[in-house]
Amino acid sequence: MWQALRSELHPLGVEIVTVSLELSGPEASRSSIEAAKPEHPSLLDPTHQMDAMFGVVNIPNVIWIDEHGVIVRPPEPGWPGATVYPAEMVELLAERARRDPESASRRREMMKVLGAGQDRASYPDAIRDWAVNGAASRFAMTPDEVIAASRPRDLDRSRAAAHFELANHLWRTGQRDAAQVHFNECHRLDPDNWTYKRQAWSLVGSERAGGGELSRFNQAPAPGEEADWPFDSDFDTDVAALQPGQYYPKTLMP
Repeated sequence: MWQALRSELHPLGVEIVTVSLELSGPEASRSSIEAAKPEHPSLLDPTHQMDAMFGVVNIPNVIWIDEHGVIVRPPEPGWPGATVYPAEMVELLAERARRDPESASRRREMMKVLGAGQDRASYPDAIRDWAVNGAASRFAMTPDEVIAASRPRDLDRSRAAAHFELANHLWRTGQRDAAQVHFNECHRLDPDNWTYKRQAWSLVGSERAGGGELSRFNQAPAPGEEADWPFDSDFDTDVAALQPGQYYPKTLMP
């Protein structure tokens, strides 16, 4: 979908770059990139530099940068259009619903939380407006507005960033137990940073699911395995505690 939007906007001088945040290496992203057949740059960020340098705290996040290298909109939820889930994921969720109807009911409530907030279908219109009107676009922010809308980094968030970087290093070098300690600490210090959480959860969840293309979406313990889950939280539990609009805040006003 980003490729289709890129083809439309490229003649107007707008370039789209997609970045995959994933510690596991290039194979975790390869199939998705190859399926999209992008003509735009598709980069890999195995050390989460987008988190550290731009303040990305969830996926998908979008950053607008003008031709002078100035940020026009800081990281915010954004989509190239209405969400379309892969057929394999839809079938996976359907199979889980058949096996566990109670879990399916909880998941429907969770999807209400995940689907609220930013208007996904109209987001590309804002980018088109900026492509045509530049700094005069009503969606373009001034530098002061960008700073005001950006996420400040206090001492706890700075410490969380250090714990996350250390956890990544320990995980890559095979020191899993030590990595999990630092993942838990960064989650505690910066509980609103979903990239920290989802990266850790997916690393363990994928291994326990036996690998596979969709295994990284296993970000919670399987029924009966809760006692063996090494983290203080998980995706299903944390999302269930939110109200609609909290997971993907609405930052782009009509």
